[in-house]
This record gives sequence, structure tokens and C-alpha cells, in this order.
Amino acid sequence: MNLFNEVLNAKKQLGNVVAATPLTQNLNLSDEFKSTILLKREDLQIVRSYKIRGAYNKISSLTDAEKQIGVVCASAGNHAQGVAYSCNLLQIKGKIYMPKTTPKQKVKQVQLFGKSFVEIVLTGDTFDDAYASATADAIKNHKIFIHPFDDEKVIAGQGTVGLEILESYKEPIDYVFVPIGGGGLASGLSEVFKHLSPNTKIIGVEPKGAPSMKTSIEENKNTVLKTIDKFVDGAAVKQVGDKTFEICRYNLEDIILVPEGKVCTTILRLYNEEAMVVEPAGALTIAALDFYKDKIKGKKVVCVVSGSNNDIERTAEIKERSLLYEGLMHYFMIQFPQRPGALKEFVNNILGPDDDITYFQFVKKTSREMGSVVVGLELKNKKDILNIKLNMTKNGFEFQYLNDNPDLYTQLIG
Repeated sequence: MNLFNEVLNAKKQLGNVVAATPLTQNLNLSDEFKSTILLKREDLQIVRSYKIRGAYNKISSLTDAEKQIGVVCASAGNHAQGVAYSCNLLQIKGKIYMPKTTPKQKVKQVQLFGKSFVEIVLTGDTFDDAYASATADAIKNHKIFIHPFDDEKVIAGQGTVGLEILESYKEPIDYVFVPIGGGGLASGLSEVFKHLSPNTKIIGVEPKGAPSMKTSIEENKNTVLKTIDKFVDGAAVKQVGDKTFEICRYNLEDIILVPEGKVCTTILRLYNEEAMVVEPAGALTIAALDFYKDKIKGKKVVCVVSGSNNDIERTAEIKERSLLYEGLMHYFMIQFPQRPGALKEFVNNILGPDDDITYFQFVKKTSREMGSVVVGLELKNKKDILNIKLNMTKNGFEFQYLNDNPDLYTQLIG
């Protein structure tokens, strides 16, 4: 397969179906990094992510006989919406398997885009459960399985993002930062730049808790991760595709791993400063700029903002992860005297004027003189934590710092 030619064909196939999303300079980021930072706004697609490109390109390429039988896919988010919308436009029956744990808002959106042409099946507790059911259905009923990333037509469809970037910006581009989940977008985009702008460095970005592509390239084989942090759900997979692995291992200049907490900080910043609502995967490339700030100074840089399907119910978790990463949220298990005035003494003698107690869990009062209390503190200045620990020691408060004990933190805080 000549992937580049497939991307060119996909551009024609997508026609007026897919919006040519804006490529705009962000003044705040450009000023901060002393460079020209351009955002490719795939979050502005009608399904709020780039996934429509690959899904439509694949489904529209099927034979009449294949279209008559229908298609099937597994997804908990953006891919499902892309497939659903494509089925509606092409009037093809599709069955979409989603985990039972999928938020109702996402299920509703898939149904909205697919209308009467899609059937949603909620099954299992994880994506792997849904994937197993979808592939079994495809085999049993001879339907075409629309893979979210490891398919030539899907990769080519995603690659049209790269064509649009080069059509929109005529000056030489030094860097493109592209998010990596299964690797479809990174594969298609990097192939375009390899042919049309070979001097541009393509930097892949993965969540630190799910480094499947970076691990595979380092191991020199497509490697399955045993466990992953699923928080960046649009880019957290245990294994990338075989096809995407082979392409990315040769086309990518580097892969950056971004901590999930840094992603959360970026989500909040984009909302507050730019009025942009992005999902965790959509914030990955912008979050990565800090780790490349010396290299990109004075350069022209494109960040692909991949999607904006964020669940508002996650806002509290996003803020919490951001504060923890920034060193502004701290949890302790403290031995408190079980007597009146102990809490007042703690506040007066331990905390500074800008420190705030945001969590206080006194499990159970007993006849003992001391009792365990879990306390969460939010600070204005991360350096203040040193004084708090020192003050607790001076005033005889025995404590265990939970931020350094993730297993105990998860058990007590959740």
C-alpha cells in the first residue's frame, strides 16, 4: 500500500463531509514559549474529534455488498461517534458495542449522530469486553469491523489532518506535536509530512500512564502493557496497532510522555484563558510543550488539538489531579489528640494564612487518647508544605504523608 496516495484519495473521499478545521496561532502560548504556536482545532469537528475522518473514509470505501450487511465497532467515545455519524450519512446499518460503564452523555451523543442507523449495545465493564463482543459479532455475521486505528483506510483518513495543516500554513513548520493512542493519527499525519515537509520533526505525545507506543519502539516490537492509567481515555491503550507501530517507529522524531496531572492543569488553563473545552487527549500536545521549551524557542510549532468530548462530571477529578501535580494539594494521616480544641490548635499552630483544609475525615472516636485523621490541605504556594511538615513535628503531631504512598492514598481518598 502506498499510504501517501491513500491519504490523497481520502482527501477527495471526505469532500464536504469533514470540516477543514482552523489552524490558528495562540498568542498566550506563543508568548510563553517565545515561538509561533499554532493549534490545529480538530475539537471543532461536528463530532468534536478527528475520528470522523478515518471512520468515514473506511466505511465509504466498502463495497455495496459489504454496506448492505452493515458494520460493527467497539468504542467508549470518539470512534463510536465517528462511526455513528458516518453510518447516518451513508445510510448504512451499524452496531456499536460500548462498555456498560460508558457515561450516559456519551451513549446519548452516539445515538444522536447515528439516529436510526445505529444500534448501541452496552456490554461488559471494560473496552476489552466490548471489543471482544464486537469482533465476535463481526465474525459470526460476516460484518465489517471498523477498527479505531489499525486499518489502512482509517489511517489514511486521519492523515488528511496533515494535508490540511500544510495547505493552511505556507511557511516552513519546524515541529508538529501529535497525540498517540493507538497511533492512527500519528501514522497518517507523519506519512504526509515525510513526503511534503520532510524537515518537519513529528513529535508523538502519550500519557505517562499509558506509554504503549514509546515502550514498543524501545522494545523493538509491538508490546502489550500489563496495566495502564485510563484517565486520558482518548489516548490510553494497552497496545498500539501493528500497522501504526511499523509506521511510527520510522516516522517519529521523538515521543514525549506527559503526566496525567500536567494534562489536567492544561485542561483547566485552556478553559480559563482561551474558553476552550478539551478532553484529556485533546490537551496532550499543548501539555507537552513545557518538556520541549528549549528546543522549540524561536520555532514554528503545530499542536493537534484532537478532541473536546469532555465529561463535565470529571471536573472535580481534573482539578484534584492538577493540584496534586502542581504540588498544591497534600494529604496526611495525622494522629490527633482526642480532646476539645485539638483542631483549633492544629489550624492556629500548623497552617499558614493561605492554607486551606479541604478534606477532614475523623474515622471513629475511641477511648484512646489519640485517633487517626485523614486531612487534605490546599496551598497557594507549593513551598509552604515544608513549613507545615516542620510545624507538625515541632508541635508533636505524628503524621504519614499520603502523597508519597499511592496505594494508601487510593484506599483512603479514592
